[in-house]
Amino acid sequence: MSKFIAAAVLALCVATPALALEPLNQEKHINDSLIAGQAGDILRKTCPSISAKMFTVLGKLNALEDYAREKGYSEDEVKAFLKDKTEKKRIKAAAKDYLKAAGAVEGDVESYCKVGRDEIAKGTLAGSLLRSYK
Repeated sequence: MSKFIAAAVLALCVATPALALEPLNQEKHINDSLIAGQAGDILRKTCPSISAKMFTVLGKLNALEDYAREKGYSEDEVKAFLKDKTEKKRIKAAAKDYLKAAGAVEGDVESYCKVGRDEIAKGTLAGSLLRSYK
């Protein structure tokens, strides 16, 4: 019987790496959400007629942190990921690429305002974080 238990424990140990979590910077939902949030932040900072729905932003961020913990990431892993300068740069670059593809032109404030209004109208995640006064 002890050989059976040892074999079962060994099988579990071998199977465990298959259950290992992917790195946070490769988790699609988390990254897509952070990129959308960064895109919204860029839009609100660039366009004077767009502002953030701060309670919505905070609620979505808390929900995203809860999602990460439910997936099995620790509080420390989540906080470290959100504070990592390299990851922040990567996410910001991806958000800029997203906005450029949507029609935002660096130096053209109105193009950012238009993209922001379009995001709001389409109901995208970035748009759900924003309000327009135009």
